[in-house]
Amino acid sequence: MTIKLEGIVPPHVTPFSKSGEVDEPALRRLIHFWLDGGVSGLVPCGSNGEAPYMTREERRRVIEIVVDEVNGKVPVIAGTGAPSTRETIALTRDAKDVSVDAVLVVTPYFFRPNDEELVEHYRSVSSAVDVPLVLYNVPKFTGYNLETSVVVKLVKECSQVVGIKDSSGSIGQISELIRQVGDKISVVAGTGDLVLATLLMGGKGGILAVANVAPRLCSDIYDHFKRGEIEEAKEAQMKALHLNDVLVRRYNQLSSIKEALNQLGQPAGYPRLPSLPLSEEARQTIRKALSVLRLRSKV
Repeated sequence: MTIKLEGIVPPHVTPFSKSGEVDEPALRRLIHFWLDGGVSGLVPCGSNGEAPYMTREERRRVIEIVVDEVNGKVPVIAGTGAPSTRETIALTRDAKDVSVDAVLVVTPYFFRPNDEELVEHYRSVSSAVDVPLVLYNVPKFTGYNLETSVVVKLVKECSQVVGIKDSSGSIGQISELIRQVGDKISVVAGTGDLVLATLLMGGKGGILAVANVAPRLCSDIYDHFKRGEIEEAKEAQMKALHLNDVLVRRYNQLSSIKEALNQLGQPAGYPRLPSLPLSEEARQTIRKALSVLRLRSKV
């Protein structure tokens, strides 16, 4: 199985009802909102999908729905990371069973593994399940950075590694990854403020939280870049910067992204506890940010 990881891919929300159950009809509707926005793939059960708050059965079901509804239109890259190697392997097997195109595996969190343990973790997952694997570095959630030297070793030793989502927020680190392994795997930005910079350095796109809310705007950055329209790409990136700041940096992004989608008339539902809905002040700030970008609010 091969996958070409490129373009703009939302690590998308999981819509929950007020009682906290997965809202399957809402998820199917949201999938078409993102596809209509020109995205190049979908990532269910990532950080923005609230995967750490979900059971194994829920994660499998959500991935199954996404694969079914997408129906081969774009790749589905399922988040299957967990604190332990054992659980990560089980979740990865579930994802393969429902025919995903690849898996996105975050570095183990809670306890901090050393570099040797990280290599063994990913080596064990790739040995146990034959599926393309995208590494996921997100220090703000895990508490530590996946070093470039570890990535280089993994790319050399694990043929199933096809890409890395780097959410370090460091264009220097992303550039070094591209320099060292960019000819072997896809390096993509994990933050909405560095998409164009990553593309200019030779990266392949972005797996972006903000693309949940503005899939067309984020896709425009990539599409303009691919056509050599750099000024237009810069303009789209500048627009995305403010929305990314409001939704991802200013508030709890699990709540703010769902709030923005709900304001746009998309059924994102509620965040799962302990995350709470936003204050009225925060809701007004999001409404203004959507208005500035002429994204239509229906609330």
